Amino acid sequence: EDFPKSEIPAHIGISPDTEAADPNAMDTGSEIKSKKKYHIDTVSLNYPKKDMDVETYMKDGMIDNWDIFEKVMDYSYKKLIQSESEQHPVLFSECPWNKKDRREKICEIMFEKYNVPAFFLVKNAVLAAFANGRSTALVLDSGSTHTSAIPVHDGYVLQHAIVKAPLGADFLTTQCQNFLQDQKLEIVPPYMIAGKRESAEGEAAKWDKKPNLPEVTKSWHDYQVREVVRDFQHTVLQVHDMPYNEEVVASIPHVPYEFPNGFNDEYGVERFRIPETLFDPTSLRVPGGAAMMGSSHIVTTSVGMCDVDLRPALYGNVVVTGGNTLLQGYNERLNRDLTIKTPSTMRFKLISANGPQERRYGSWIGGSILASLGSFQQMWISKQEYEETGKQQVDRKCP
Repeated sequence: EDFPKSEIPAHIGISPDTEAADPNAMDTGSEIKSKKKYHIDTVSLNYPKKDMDVETYMKDGMIDNWDIFEKVMDYSYKKLIQSESEQHPVLFSECPWNKKDRREKICEIMFEKYNVPAFFLVKNAVLAAFANGRSTALVLDSGSTHTSAIPVHDGYVLQHAIVKAPLGADFLTTQCQNFLQDQKLEIVPPYMIAGKRESAEGEAAKWDKKPNLPEVTKSWHDYQVREVVRDFQHTVLQVHDMPYNEEVVASIPHVPYEFPNGFNDEYGVERFRIPETLFDPTSLRVPGGAAMMGSSHIVTTSVGMCDVDLRPALYGNVVVTGGNTLLQGYNERLNRDLTIKTPSTMRFKLISANGPQERRYGSWIGGSILASLGSFQQMWISKQEYEETGKQQVDRKCP
């Protein structure tokens, strides 16, 4: 398989369950448990409902809320896979700094609750390297919550040399949101808009509000507003291929953007100034901004913490993965910065999949490759092994 068949957001809508719920509600796979209703997947999450809060079960790349996670697994088996969990082995990816108790817990849930025949856990950096055809590489993973550099040698992560910085796509979204608020711009999510009329550039938007909207919660409204900002971020932002210089950037043509409520404007200097913080966080106006590292700095620091003999191989295979690297110009800038920083005795090569899907689902594709290898079939933790030795088996078999 090249791509996942379905993708579920890690944000879940939770609303208090009302007794006289409409009869169709049960079809969404939301079970009544402790009087809460869970709205999973894009469609039911984005439809405005009264009193629905938005929560996420992930924190820092690790699973934080197991109840919600189990709900998502139930939904996946029931609605998406539509097959019994007892019939399919399961391969999970995890972040390299995952804690031992969480690894054991997920192993326990899969065997005890879902009765899977076999189970395995792999570090997502290893999978991303495999997806790009490498077993030794330095994986630069820039996702929503943070950017990290993870050295992989022969399919094993070198734990001591992982370097990460809390600068990711969410951080950029916040920066964009602050910028738009400074412009005194009201961000209106699409669910409130009934219709809009054309307005000239930079003028106030003319739009009509939908009648009889339910009273939505603040968390859900904020989530919808962030979705609008994220679209702005994906469309407008660009990384300049040289370190940021106001005069140079000012001469680049502006880019128009129209918000859902019809307000449109052109953006110039800001497009480059906001994402510049990924490469040069010293310009940040946040506490501790000076101590953070830019993307290229993370890579060189991580390689510097590895054995001298490994360094040429790591510099020669820098794999770029994660959704945040799809920013326009991200790779070109990284390539330029690292070419300058690489020692002259070593050859530097940046490896990144061309298509946006390959980079977003890097670890998924790696998992698809790994699980279909003949030599991998003996590595699974089988149900029998789990029953004999319990959940400690995860630490023994999964590196």
